[in-house]
Amino acid sequence: MSLTALACSLLVSTQGSFSVLSCRHYSLSQGRLGIFQRASEKYEKFLEHRFPRLYILYTTFVKGFRLMVHDVRETKRIRMKMLTQDVSLKELPYREMETIILFRKDMIKAIPLVIISIPPFAIILVFTLMCLFPRQLLIRHLWTPQQQQDFQRLYHEQRCRHRENILKGVAWSIPHIKEWTLRSHLLTLISKVQSGSHPSVKDISAVRGVFSGQPLGLTGMDSVHMRLLCSHLLLNPWLPGFLLRRRLRAKALDLLYLDQALDTLGQGQLTDAEIREACYLRGLNPSSLTTSQCREWLLQWLQLSTQLTESETSLLLHNMVLLSVNYPSS
Repeated sequence: MSLTALACSLLVSTQGSFSVLSCRHYSLSQGRLGIFQRASEKYEKFLEHRFPRLYILYTTFVKGFRLMVHDVRETKRIRMKMLTQDVSLKELPYREMETIILFRKDMIKAIPLVIISIPPFAIILVFTLMCLFPRQLLIRHLWTPQQQQDFQRLYHEQRCRHRENILKGVAWSIPHIKEWTLRSHLLTLISKVQSGSHPSVKDISAVRGVFSGQPLGLTGMDSVHMRLLCSHLLLNPWLPGFLLRRRLRAKALDLLYLDQALDTLGQGQLTDAEIREACYLRGLNPSSLTTSQCREWLLQWLQLSTQLTESETSLLLHNMVLLSVNYPSS
């Protein structure tokens, strides 16, 4: 993508809605545009040969900006569809629902940076911070391919730190389960996972009733366990209890609705890259797995999640540990 294309894709805000400038708004003749484009291409080649690292950052920014513009346009189109056709989030097709959820996540990260850049001359500080802290301040579209791999590995390591404590928290809750059959099934499941074995969908499905009320349902979970789950989900664990519960419920419902939409679409319709992204979103690190292993694991996940109701969505959050911690070992 050249500088001309970038200039033609600039995003502007007008009265709270977004629109994209098109090339026809420019008064330059075709000849002048051709000259500008050739100069831009020469500049890109100069960067590529003389400053390869800067060229990588430049191309990443250009491609990332193009993807951002695409996401804004898609999100606007989907929101208009939801408004005009009275469609809720859970009724959207899989890819449209995923676009809305990921865009919302990107905006949560981007808005503070935009606010910081409002004062005069603050843009210099913002660019400095973006270079120093790309993982914390830049959205995923503006990461280089190497940064994407590094940050994904780092985020997964952060998640892994809390898995053992989450399993211990589930084990400690077993004496508080009133029904003996559920208590016995959960004890067997946790013992199996802690011993290093990969549980079956049947093993996990047998304890689904535990996750709809006390002590592991979202309405009856204690604050200590909620903080562990938030840390595993890379959410702020130090908010008040009622906010933690709300954020966990929102995360669980997003997963449930995505799974229902994916089950309707069929995982066979996803590309290999989409399969890996779907596995990572659900707690599995796909970097060391083959595509067939990722598809097999996602099939197991969907077999369980499509059985669940909204009152049992706490099991989805715990399943990010139960189903992934020992995979693909048997």
